Amino acid sequence: MRVLAIETSCDETGVAVYDGAAGRLLAHAVHSQVALHAEYGGVVPELASRDHVRKTLPLVTEVMRRAGVESGGIQGVAYTAGPGLVGALLVGAAVARSLAWAWGVPAVAVHHMEGHLLAPMLEPEPPAFPFVALLVSGGHTQLVHVEGVGRYRMLGESVDDAAGEAFDKTAKLLGLPYPGGPALARLAEQGDPRRFRFPRPMTDRPGLDFSFSGLKTFALTTLRQSIPDPDAADAAQTRADIARAFEDAVVDTLLIKCRRAVEATGARTIVMAGGVSANRRLRERIDGAMADLGCRAAYPRLELCTDNGAMIAYAGYQRLRAGQHEPLGFGVRARWPMENLPAC
Repeated sequence: MRVLAIETSCDETGVAVYDGAAGRLLAHAVHSQVALHAEYGGVVPELASRDHVRKTLPLVTEVMRRAGVESGGIQGVAYTAGPGLVGALLVGAAVARSLAWAWGVPAVAVHHMEGHLLAPMLEPEPPAFPFVALLVSGGHTQLVHVEGVGRYRMLGESVDDAAGEAFDKTAKLLGLPYPGGPALARLAEQGDPRRFRFPRPMTDRPGLDFSFSGLKTFALTTLRQSIPDPDAADAAQTRADIARAFEDAVVDTLLIKCRRAVEATGARTIVMAGGVSANRRLRERIDGAMADLGCRAAYPRLELCTDNGAMIAYAGYQRLRAGQHEPLGFGVRARWPMENLPAC
């Protein structure tokens, strides 16, 4: 079957068409709202919802044109139903459910993080089940043992800020533009890794949970102590050094927990997905650590690390193929535990 998918969980409108028979993505496109929210320093939910209203249907038309598919060639529609911003989710869900009803095809609600988790399946050499997944984004940091689609066991997660959220908040403290995470990573490239050392939270105790809020506070304290005069000649270099120390602390923490998860489960593959998985230093460190353990690391291509319709199309295809679909009514969820999903 060919599946049309719509993703509107936050500030990016994503649309894709996936062909299950061919086992490939036919077309996808993402409209980013970065410029819209930049002046506010973060996502404004009402503005995000309104922009999804403006962009979703035109993007559906464009993606179907690129895919060379008309409405009669779509056999199912998938949409993100959570977790995310309720207003933004409702836009995508309403459009998707309406199209499915008009075309007389089934619709299926997809979990946003399941989409990220399965995104590496769209690569030429997809990972085989079972594996450990590290999901790192602005809203989530989770380690999951994956035995199959819908067969998930949570190993650990953040008890406060997610890694991506901590990146964004620390970037704001350093005076960097929105979106903060990529800006901080770029600044860290200029930093001296020997000048500051930040703690590696929750690595001195057993377990696989994370905590990143304290790193933000540590960065603020270091910034105030090291740059009493913002106009000092060395202020720019000091900010870069703090950015490097912060990034190193997050990467080391994620790496330590990933090693523990692989060793505890006996998995031979670790999958990393979500916006933070695009971080170059994190990928390099994970690659090296998994090679030392004789394991494989798998990632989605960079364009599929952030929110996109392609991952929702693939996850939706798997669930539609298993006979799952939604009734005519629909709902969305701001919070949605992934381990409660039915298996395929």
